[in-house]
Amino acid sequence: MESELFGHEKGAFTGAINRHVGRLELADRGTLLLDEVGDLPGVIQPKLLRVLEDKEFQRLGSNLTVKVDVRLIAATNQDLHRSIAEGRFREDLFYRLNVFPIHIPPLRKRKSDIPALVRYFVSRYASEAKKSIATIPAEAMDALLNWRWPGNIRELQNLVQRCVILTNSPILRVPLEELRGNAKASPGKVSQEVERELILQALKEAGGVIGGESGAASRLGIKRTTLYSKMKKLNIKSS
Repeated sequence: MESELFGHEKGAFTGAINRHVGRLELADRGTLLLDEVGDLPGVIQPKLLRVLEDKEFQRLGSNLTVKVDVRLIAATNQDLHRSIAEGRFREDLFYRLNVFPIHIPPLRKRKSDIPALVRYFVSRYASEAKKSIATIPAEAMDALLNWRWPGNIRELQNLVQRCVILTNSPILRVPLEELRGNAKASPGKVSQEVERELILQALKEAGGVIGGESGAASRLGIKRTTLYSKMKKLNIKSS
């Protein structure tokens, strides 16, 4: 980790056969994201604090000081106040990092984001796998919306990637049994607001066409008559 952040000189340690430029040096005059900053080893924390205060550091195995000007973004899902109380995180480093805090609720508390995230990850991984996946069944989206997502967006991303790998048709294959097996999942169906957004998105992607293989009903994985009924209920007019 220390080598990754600060870099090292050739011969600084066993296996250091070449000089390595660290992330901080590479990010000079730019931005560096430190993900899971709460897991930083104690030996590195004072060195990072020095970079934040003095904008300088030394590579492993070097006596030369490197000056950097870096915008640092730190992210964590841990309670750093608790880590400080338990002696696992430096209080002075916390206050140096905590200049402009942004608190993001867990995914289970912002479920309206899930449909857009699912579509993004499906598009991304389908493109990488050279697959054409046009439909996310409404039943599958319902299960995704009602899952607790203890692993937040990373869990959603990994699940969608697995779904894409398992899918061999234009309809995304989602392990519904696995998702429904969570006894603590939030009960209830898709909210009307989310359902309306899903239908509008499907209509947009289908160019306003409701029936047919590439129509909105097919994309949602429901019957055309069912879609008409839902549109009437949600006051959605067909173009």
